[in-house]
Amino acid sequence: MANTAKFWDRMAKGYSKRPVPNQEVYEQKLKKTREYLNPHSQVFDFGCGTGSTAILHAPLVKHIHAVDVSENMLEIARGKMVAENIKNITFECANIEELDVQDDTYDVALGMSILHLLDDREAVIAKLFDILKPGGVFISSTVCLQGVMRILLPFLAIGKFLGLLPTIKFISRETLENDLITAGFQNEFTWKPDGSDAVFIVSRKPD
Repeated sequence: MANTAKFWDRMAKGYSKRPVPNQEVYEQKLKKTREYLNPHSQVFDFGCGTGSTAILHAPLVKHIHAVDVSENMLEIARGKMVAENIKNITFECANIEELDVQDDTYDVALGMSILHLLDDREAVIAKLFDILKPGGVFISSTVCLQGVMRILLPFLAIGKFLGLLPTIKFISRETLENDLITAGFQNEFTWKPDGSDAVFIVSRKPD
């Protein structure tokens, strides 16, 4: 995890300047997410990066607890929060796999472009299920690469060992959907935009 944090610390400045790859798709994901937000919502956003998505949602909810392993990413996020005069986000440098959160705490959990970067995706999904309130939703967007792309695995492993790359897991849409179901979630919305490798899923914890 230390190498992963160092990687994203190095990437933070450049990452913050990159435009959204597909603004129209991003806007559609924001719109769908907002269907599940209200002024009473307690939101958990993990792998929040430089905080752009959290800041856009903040005016619609009570509070957002946003975490990331990169302090440099969070420094940029806090600067954006001040610039936008947002006061209801708590940014914390933390690894979700080690974070101590009480069960049944949050109404909504957000995991955008993060599940494929985790060492233990199944454990994190199970933790998210626990920390959501009954009826709460987990909204995720995950890059699902498989098939011929697996030839890159040895190079990715070497890059990770050298601290040049983060963990990158090759998973299919079906595997991801099954992981969520296995944890106890009910998948109620799934969308894979044309031309995109990312799958957007809304999963609900039963009441």
